[in-house]
This record gives sequence, structure tokens and C-alpha cells, in this order.
Amino acid sequence: MTRVGAGGSGDDERLARVALGRVIEPGDGTALRVFEGLGVVEIWERLRRKETGTERWGPRVDAAQPERDLERGAAAGARFVIPGDDEWPEQLDVLDEAGRVSRRAGAPFGLWVRGAGLLQAAVERSVAVVGARACSAYGEHVAGELASGLAESGYAVVSGGAYGIDAAAHRGVLAADGVTVAVLACGVDVSYPRSNSALFSRIVERGLVVSELPPGCSPTKLRFLSRNRLIAAGSLGTVVIEAAVRSGALNSAGWAEQCGRPVLAVPGPITSRMSAGTHVLVRERDAVLVTNVAEIIEAVSPLGSGLTPYPHSPTTPFDELSHELRRVLDAVPVNHPVPATRIAVTAGLDLPTTQAALQALAALSLTHRSPTGWHLPPPT
Repeated sequence: MTRVGAGGSGDDERLARVALGRVIEPGDGTALRVFEGLGVVEIWERLRRKETGTERWGPRVDAAQPERDLERGAAAGARFVIPGDDEWPEQLDVLDEAGRVSRRAGAPFGLWVRGAGLLQAAVERSVAVVGARACSAYGEHVAGELASGLAESGYAVVSGGAYGIDAAAHRGVLAADGVTVAVLACGVDVSYPRSNSALFSRIVERGLVVSELPPGCSPTKLRFLSRNRLIAAGSLGTVVIEAAVRSGALNSAGWAEQCGRPVLAVPGPITSRMSAGTHVLVRERDAVLVTNVAEIIEAVSPLGSGLTPYPHSPTTPFDELSHELRRVLDAVPVNHPVPATRIAVTAGLDLPTTQAALQALAALSLTHRSPTGWHLPPPT
């Protein structure tokens, strides 16, 4: 939803935001248009009065019990964070404008948070890592390694808590004793997928589990798509590791684009359909190709900072030689010594130049002179 004024006391606003989170689906574009410019307290009062134009939300209004939701959240160890709170991540405010042309738009009314850390502190220096649920061993390995490296470099990693790349990224951070944030498409008291319950418990200990959905809510396909906008907007950039051409990870990349965040793509085998989507991001959507942690940090850092050097092969003594010395060295045989005259012919140089070059190369221990001529020294 759009960022709206309070229009009432602090308690009234918080209760209104809790209630609206129960009544209005995350990112509901229709609600964004109908209630444009209204404060949350006024929106809630209009819904409670069942005013004309609010009929579509009517079935949920009577069942909304914001005080009960707060109690249920507290029982699960969760708190409700709203704009104006110290730990509210202000970078989410970009969603007030981003996505207005899509079906899922607007900043959340509030966020349910489990974990001891402060949400704003956790995500202010964070990178999103997303990708395929049915990932390959390659994708799982890369996700874990990159996430672990980001954690060791002082970055938090945000992902969606799903199977595959998401889970591998969370585990990579935990293995490095870093901070990771799981943004769910269900209530923070609901473990989905259920087999990741132990992972969510570990995340709560070391990081945060977050959702805009009230306690007890189950995931749906549209809620996953809405959840993706929070992952993208709350991070400095989004890294996509393995994604098919039709993939939720590409939806996250699209939200990052709309929020003005860098989109980064890890290349995969050209024979793998699970990397076809990431290759499309690079080829057609201007994503930055990244292969290591340093390249990710460079892409999400302010312009001119976090720069990584262009990769070079190790320097060898041969690299420092002049053109003539290289020509002479190339002409020296490996096993059978030959006189300088033959080396000069092979190198295409005059004899004095060749002899001087051979002496210089000998001083560098690159050639060896025996009674019968010159040859390369034996390997060490």
C-alpha cells in the first residue's frame, strides 16, 4: 500500500495497520487506487462503516481483530513494525511509486518480525539472493558460497526461505555466523515449507523472519509474488542464481529494476534450462554478470567505491622480458645445446644481439650455457 498518514493516535494507527494487513491483500493495486491519499485510520474506519466502494473487502472486515493479531504475534515471539518505528526499513518507501503499473504494488502497512536483531540495522547493508526452488547441485553450491562470502564481508543476505537457492543462501550465511533475513509469503508463525522449520528456527536465532501477512496466514501464489517486492526493495541489489525463463526469481529481478536496485545474474551452463532465465537477464535486461563476492560488492556499492580489479593471470618472468629477449628465449632448445649462431638464425637476429640476449637471459636463470652450446635450464 501507499505510504499514508496516521490520522489518529499512535495506538490507533498501529491497530489500523494491523487490521488493514488482515483485510487487504499485500500489494492490492485496487486498494492503492481507491484509498489514495487517505490515512490508515480513515481507511480502516471507511471499511468498518462499509462505505460505498469498499464492498470487495467486506467479507474480511467483520473477522478482523487487530488486538487478537497482536496477541497472537506476541505469543509467537513476533512484533509489528510500522513506518515511524526505529527499526522500520525506510528503503521500502520506494514501493509507494514502484510497481504502480503492475498488479501487486505499494509499500506494506507494516511488517511482522521475529528475531532479536533490529530490522533496519539488518537490511541497511544487505544483498538479496534468489533463484530456483528445483535448483541444481551447481546452483546450490554457488548460492551457499556467495552468501557465506557476503556474510564474511559484513553484508546481510535477504531471501525467501524457500527450497533450493533460498535455503542454500540462508544456510551459507548461518555457516559463516552472519545475519540473514527470510521474507515469507505467510505468517511468521507458519513454517512454509514445513521441512524448513529447523532452518527458520536457526534464522530467528541469528537473523530475522519477516512478513507483511498477519499470524496464521497461509501462502498463496499471489502472496509469493507480492513478497518478492519486499525482498527487492529492502536490499541494495538482487542476485539471481539459476532461474528458468518463467520463474519467481525473475519476478524479484523485475521488482529490483522498478525500485532502481541493481540486478545481478550468476551465469550457468548453457545446457541447463535452470540458467536460461539468468542468461536472459544479462542478454536482454542489462543485468550485471557476477561470478564472485567482490563483483557483487562492487555492483551494490556507491559509484567509484568497492571496485574490484580486472582478473589477470599470475605474472611470470617471461612477462617482463623485452621483445628481443622473448624472441631469443623462444629459439633456445630445451634438451640439446646448440651454439649461439644457430639460435641467431632461429630467432632471426644478428649474432651480437643474440649473444647479448643470451647473457642477459642467463643472468635471469632463464638459459644455461654448457660446453657444447646454449639450452634451457632443467625444470625445478
